[in-house]
Order: sequence, then structure tokens, then C-alpha cells
Amino acid sequence: MPRSPQAEVSGRRSVFGRWWWGLAAAAALVIAWGSLMPASELPEDLPWDKANHLIAYAGLATLLALASGRSGLSMALAVAYGVAIEFAQIPVPGRLGGDVWDIVANTLGAGLGVGAVWLWHRGRQRARR
Repeated sequence: MPRSPQAEVSGRRSVFGRWWWGLAAAAALVIAWGSLMPASELPEDLPWDKANHLIAYAGLATLLALASGRSGLSMALAVAYGVAIEFAQIPVPGRLGGDVWDIVANTLGAGLGVGAVWLWHRGRQRARR
């Protein structure tokens, strides 16, 4: 029996959703790896710290939004992850951890990522009309 167009679309979303979730998990692991590494092991020529936070969490939130299709959930997950990582940094040698400005940069980045996906979806919806 042929599949309905709705089944085809939901099947594609399911496959793409798994990819997006996988990429989001990989991004979260990369962020944890970079964030929880002792300061002595980091390259000395990294760009501005707050820009790193903004870019990393914009990417994570974008992937979460693409995976879930839910902006609020994606924002909440990215911000909660950022806060958790900040506090996990406290015992790491050479890292401050719990830095409020890092949390602000993470939150702004997550907002930019979720906002970009929202605008993209909105533009696609308008184009379909």
C-alpha cells in the first residue's frame, strides 16, 4: 500500500530529527570537553572567551531546535546545560566556573540560535502560502 504524503513527511522528519539529536549530542560533548579541560591544556591564542560561549551555545541551541521543533524547550535545555557546565567547572584547575557573564553569553547565544531557527521556519511557512 502506498504511503500517504503526511506519512512521507513525518518519516523524513523522524530521520532528520535523529540526525539533529545526534549532532546536538555531539555538540554538547564538544562543549563539555572544551569547558572542563584544565586551563593549562587550552591553547593560549583562543579568541575572546565570551564570543566562544556565544557561538558554542548558539550552535547547540540551533541543533536542539532543529531536532525538537520546539523553541522554548531548546532554549531551556541549552541554558540549563550551560549553567550545569559552569558549575561543573568550579573544581577544574585554572578555571573559574560559575561565571555569571559566561552564563549570560551562553544564554544570549542560545537565544540567537533558537531565534535563527524560528525565523527560518517562519520564512518557510510564508513561502508556502
